[in-house]
Amino acid sequence: MTNVFHENHARVNRRQLFGSAASGVGVAALASLLGSGQSHADDAFVPPMGNGIPGLPHHAAKAKRVVVLWQGGGPSHIDLFDDKPVLREMSGKDIPESIRGATRLSTMSSGYGKWPCVPAIKPFQSYGNSGIPLSTMIPKLGGIADELTVVRSMHTEAVNHAPGVTLFMTGSQVPGRPSMGSWLSYGLGSETEELPTFVVMTSSDKTKTCGQLFFDYYWGSGFLPSRFQGVRFRNTGDLVPYLANPAGVSKDARRALLDDIANMNAEHLADYGDPEIDTRIAQYEMAFRMQTSVPDLIDFSNESASTIERYGPDALSKGTFANNCLVARRLLERGVRFVQLMHAGWDQHGNLFTQLEQQCKDTDAPSAALVQDLKERGMLDDTLVVWGGEFGRTPFGQGDPAKPTGRDHFGKAYSWWLAGGGVKKGSIYGATDDYGWNITENPVHVHDMQATIMNLCGVDHTRLTYRFQGRQFRLTDVHGEVVKGIIA
Repeated sequence: MTNVFHENHARVNRRQLFGSAASGVGVAALASLLGSGQSHADDAFVPPMGNGIPGLPHHAAKAKRVVVLWQGGGPSHIDLFDDKPVLREMSGKDIPESIRGATRLSTMSSGYGKWPCVPAIKPFQSYGNSGIPLSTMIPKLGGIADELTVVRSMHTEAVNHAPGVTLFMTGSQVPGRPSMGSWLSYGLGSETEELPTFVVMTSSDKTKTCGQLFFDYYWGSGFLPSRFQGVRFRNTGDLVPYLANPAGVSKDARRALLDDIANMNAEHLADYGDPEIDTRIAQYEMAFRMQTSVPDLIDFSNESASTIERYGPDALSKGTFANNCLVARRLLERGVRFVQLMHAGWDQHGNLFTQLEQQCKDTDAPSAALVQDLKERGMLDDTLVVWGGEFGRTPFGQGDPAKPTGRDHFGKAYSWWLAGGGVKKGSIYGATDDYGWNITENPVHVHDMQATIMNLCGVDHTRLTYRFQGRQFRLTDVHGEVVKGIIA
């Protein structure tokens, strides 16, 4: 027991030493060694609460805020965005080996002996003055076709859901790195004191056919201080738990209590220099401010009937994608920098011919309504809307080759769309072959898309870094090129 006591005592002393050094003499000595009195992102610099890194944005930003409409499970590019007449002509016949090559597929289909072509399950139609061909299952998106940039040449190495989502959100298929919203919060700071800088909401298809889970690390801060992680709004019960004062506690009493706690935390921070203490102070303050801002956020009484109707019949049903899209618009106009909506339901392995159309009905109108809403409020030009999933679906059918019922995961080529925030309107970027299998023009890797989103926000993805475990990390790792062809 005596040995344990001495070991703990020594550990505490070391912690005090390093904590004091982190906020005192150690920083000054390090700055002297580096020949500079300023801190930079490269030195694992943590900016003051609410502020961004000095010197950012690196260039004029086209987008002040971002909303990612994440479609979990892998929306089928073949059925929605990339019409392939050859698949109709070849329906039921095998996709040639010369097309398939050595493409990596999931274990569910990699051992197949038959590769039957399955054409789009519903017709395509040209929409808008731009004439962009889209599935008739997404007519509301067709109605805003002239606002969209459809990227038909996305590709990824991931063949399973969690690694694919993690790759886009954090830059690595392995969990543990900061998410994109955290990087932007860290680099650019906050535009509001009343709401979090980075907010996440989740939803799923009504019948819960898609079994993917949404893990916290999809919006985590990784090795960045945890105050930069996304704040998840719940889809049941209170939007944010524990905001209300306990029974018998007045607002003034709560304020006085928080002030006392803040003073104690500030003394602790001065002793140890631990950024997580700083996070704790910020969380208490944000929670107090959100007691007022959150009820106002979800008070839809000032929304017109036509606006509510535009988002669809589920617009006022809490926890639905439609409701989340409406809340997202209200968050964006209140200064939230990064909103991440994650919706599950696109994993159609065995129910393609029934579930895909239903999924489109649930998400088409809300997605289009959000873009229209932002445009009418004069916000679309500086708000980037990103719609996509972790991969696409196979051009061949899954299941019985004689009567396929679904499509498997497919990362070799797939489609996304973007709107607002400095991207070209009414345009298509990239192309695939006649089977929708191989990219034939302007490939866009996941890291390229990350670099482009950062660029539109005024950030050079190669320069926003953070030192951790002896090396400089960034969202795009050591990859990524800005896709200039989609920028207006």
